[in-house]
This record gives sequence, C-alpha cells and structure tokens, in this order.
Amino acid sequence: MRYARMWAAACTTVLLLGLGARGPATAQAPPKVSIMVGGLEKIIYLPAMLTQRLGYFTDAGVNVTLLNEGAGVQAEDEMIAGRVDGTVGFYDHTIDLQSKGKIIEAVVILDRVPGEALVVSNRSGIKGLADLKGKRIGVTGLGSSTNFLASFLVTKGGGSQGEYTPVPVGAGNTLIAAMQQGRIEAAITTEPTVSRLMKMGVAHVLVDMRTAAGTRGALGGTYPAACLYMKADWVTGHRDAVQRTVAAFVRTLGYLQSHAPAVVADKMPEDYYVGDKPLYLAALGASMNMFNPSGLMPPDGPPTVLKVLAAFNKDLDPAKIDLRKTYTDEFVRAAMKMKK
Repeated sequence: MRYARMWAAACTTVLLLGLGARGPATAQAPPKVSIMVGGLEKIIYLPAMLTQRLGYFTDAGVNVTLLNEGAGVQAEDEMIAGRVDGTVGFYDHTIDLQSKGKIIEAVVILDRVPGEALVVSNRSGIKGLADLKGKRIGVTGLGSSTNFLASFLVTKGGGSQGEYTPVPVGAGNTLIAAMQQGRIEAAITTEPTVSRLMKMGVAHVLVDMRTAAGTRGALGGTYPAACLYMKADWVTGHRDAVQRTVAAFVRTLGYLQSHAPAVVADKMPEDYYVGDKPLYLAALGASMNMFNPSGLMPPDGPPTVLKVLAAFNKDLDPAKIDLRKTYTDEFVRAAMKMKK
C-alpha cells in the first residue's frame, strides 16, 4: 500500500508538471458561445454559417454553437432572457432596446446594407409607397427589423404605423405561400426569397435595399444591418470569448472579399439552395457587395438608423439614445491588428 501511494503521488506530480509545461491556454477548454441567428439560411446572415463551415471558430479557439430562429426579434428575445449569449440580427435592435432600458452592443458589423426589398404582389395594384396604406405587409415577426422597415416605408408614403397591418409570415416558403394565397399584398424580405418570388411571377420589387445606392434612396443614408450583438454586461464579463468570436467573423468577411460567389455557395448547406442552386448563386452574386469588408461600424450608420426608427416610433426619443453604447469597434480593431 505504501508503494502504491508513492506511485500515485508520483503520477500526479508528473501530470501537474506536464500541464504546467503546456501552459494554461492549452490546459483549458476553449470558451463556449451560443449564438442565435434570425434565419441561418438567409443570405444576409450567410457569414454566420460560412464561418462555421470554414472552421474559423475552431481556429480562433472558441466553441460556437449556432442556433436558428426564423425572425430576428425572437432571436433577440432568447438573448435578453439569457438563453443564448449573442444574436446575429439587425443593428437597429440595439437602438430599439436602449429606448426600453436595455443596453445591447453590436461587436462586429457583417452587412453594410439591409439586403432587404419591399416586394409587392403582381395582383395588388400597388404602384408606390402611398398605396401601402391599409395593406397587409408580410414581415418575419412583429417587432422585427422587417416590421421596422415596413413601418418606415408606410410613413414615408404619407401613412402612419397604424395605417397598415403587419402580418408575421417568416421568410421563404411561408412568405411565398402567404402572398400566393392573398393573405398579404406586400412584404419586406431578403434573398433568396426575393429572387424566388420574381422567378415564380408572384411579385416584383418596389423598393430595393439590397445595394448601397438603393438603401440611401430608400432610407436616406447608410443603414448597417446584420451584426453580432450581445448584452453589454455579457461582453464585459467574457472579453476573451468575444474577441475570439469576432476574430473569426472578421476572417470570414475577408474571405468573402477574396472568393467568387460560386466558391462561397459551395460552402453552404445544400438545403439553402431550396432546390434551385442557379437561382441561389445568382442571388448571392448580386448580394456580395452587401457584406462589410472590415466589420467596422460605418461612421454615418448609427445616426441614419436612429432617424429611421424615430420617424415612425413616436415613443423613441432620439435625445435619450446614446449611440456610443449601441456598438463597439474595439474587438474588430484588435482582430485586424492580429492579422498583420
């Protein structure tokens, strides 16, 4: 027994020395981060799945779990409730939530335009924004970014937030069915749903926010959209995990600038093509300019988003919003330095 105890003690000493030699970084498991995405299959949120498929989260030393939710507002609710650590959704939610007393930070900006379009049914008779009053407009969910954009466009057309009916229809097949069945006359949606509707002859684009020029024309300026946002106190308490996650996303944004759409499309799950890869590839090709090359917040972006939200939401007082608390470029800048 005496020799057995001596042998066990010796083995323990060797094990501890071995861990010490490797250092604490390799002795510990990588930090875990759970991220809910408001529609993983949407091209606007493509950087999330692409980062995972490329193995960049693993390379950055972070264990990221991606979860799917059809609408950004539901993904946001999961994060606020503490059931996930972060959300890939639209930046405008950070402003909306601050007006409700919650401080949320965008830590990397993935898209520099919304990537959305206002599509109208070919049977609707809608010719311009003034015709949206009294109409049923499809949105991903009530309180979603698509709901925000619909409200703004109705207001821009001379109506008000209460002069149209937002109908939560999600995206993809559910939205298409709603329009075919006449349950909605218009919708705010993304690719590849926009291209599918047009190919089917169901709808056409009335307002295009898939390009920088179209976005400026519709919304009056730069409108940063898809991003990774988290509760500010979670960011403060998990800086290493956030930095690793952001570094992986920044690497993916660089990949999107240096690879052709066909190469990118081949990295995505086959079911994202919805049985029509040529259409998906065409939609992706037309969307490549949407992705933010750097991950940094465009300087004129936050004021434009605040102006859009305040235009239809009379409960949101711009004077009480501190835009500096809605995002941080700190982690992106650190990731950029790491690449040099």
